Amino acid sequence: MVTDTVTDSARSNRLFYCHDSIKGISKGKKDSSENKVMRKEVVHNGVKYYVEEKKFYNFIKRVFDLTVALVFVTLFFWLFLGIAIAIKIDDGGPVFYIQNRVGLFGKEFRFYKFRSMRTDADEMFESLQDQNDTSGEMFKMRNDPRVTRVGRFIRKTSLDELPQFFNIIKGDISFVGPRSPLPREVENYTDYSMQRLSVIGGLSCYWQISGRSEIDFSGMVELDYKYIRERGILTDLKILFLTIPAVIRGDGAY
Repeated sequence: MVTDTVTDSARSNRLFYCHDSIKGISKGKKDSSENKVMRKEVVHNGVKYYVEEKKFYNFIKRVFDLTVALVFVTLFFWLFLGIAIAIKIDDGGPVFYIQNRVGLFGKEFRFYKFRSMRTDADEMFESLQDQNDTSGEMFKMRNDPRVTRVGRFIRKTSLDELPQFFNIIKGDISFVGPRSPLPREVENYTDYSMQRLSVIGGLSCYWQISGRSEIDFSGMVELDYKYIRERGILTDLKILFLTIPAVIRGDGAY
């Protein structure tokens, strides 16, 4: 996939289609009568999104997300507290790392994680650009010098992502959905890759259970298209079930 840098004005004129034949539509193919589905038009910042209507599925998904997240945070508050204490003891810095991410229909939100890097990690970012271990819009390093001692453990075990349960409670993301990108990544999205923002992001999706950071950006986009086409209650349950062994093995987590 060729990555083009796009301006805000160009992005504001985009037209996205997201339904069962999304991949064909995005590549310029005409929609056949057997692929037509009920869609709604969503406009955000001048961008039009055509999204497949799945009202019952969206309702069940939200009820599941809210219920499970609240129960988990209540039962495992001690785990949150333990990780917070370990981070504080390690280097005395802030417990949480908060950054802007891009969510459904391109809307930005505050994204929570346990801090796994040095407090000056953002300042060091530019000097590490030429050491990126993946391609496309993401930045990943297997031996990132910014990662702390505690950070290396919680990243490997995905425990750094536990604060995202609060994002789920707020409705920013779901348990299952495409990875929520950084604004700097979205600035370089093509029309094709931008369509992954037409469904709510999540903690896990096909990318996370298929190798995670071992898969480059274009591969992640293709897996997100697969999820958009197949999304449903059974698909979400399957991904959640497969996420458990992927986390235990630490697939692509670094």
